[in-house]
Amino acid sequence: MKVIVPLAHQPAADELLGRSPLAALIGVLLDEHVPTESAFTAPLKLARRLGRGDLDAGEIAAYDPYQFTALFKAQPALHRSPAWMARRVQLLCTALVARHDGDATKLWEGARTGAQLLRRLATLPGFGEQKSQLYVALLGMHYGVRPEGWREAAGIYGEGWLARSDHGS
Repeated sequence: MKVIVPLAHQPAADELLGRSPLAALIGVLLDEHVPTESAFTAPLKLARRLGRGDLDAGEIAAYDPYQFTALFKAQPALHRSPAWMARRVQLLCTALVARHDGDATKLWEGARTGAQLLRRLATLPGFGEQKSQLYVALLGMHYGVRPEGWREAAGIYGEGWLARSDHGS
């Protein structure tokens, strides 16, 4: 089954979000002070700027920080705060490499409850309660990752906000 995550409102970007939990994780991280569609389109733009069809946490973590920031700053910039967000994305990917072999799916493997999954996400750089809840909801509604109590752990996002395509940021 092909998963489409309709948050970017661009078919290629939504398809990448559907097949790449890392792209979706980066989109959630970038979903701050920019329109939601912009945050979730950025992972596809980043993959293209890296000359790839997908994103690799190990590659991003190992990228020269100045060159990686330049990728974010190239026009059109990938975020309203490109240098700051480039750093946050690299920190996120560095943590994924160190803790989960660069595999975002390992964030939820073995999580028996939504609360446990939420706690795991909250340990990631740049992920507080709200971003963690958003990613739990995204996992449950679009990836089928539904440990017991996932909707409750997702807070307001577990009420179906992500399932609609008419949401705002």
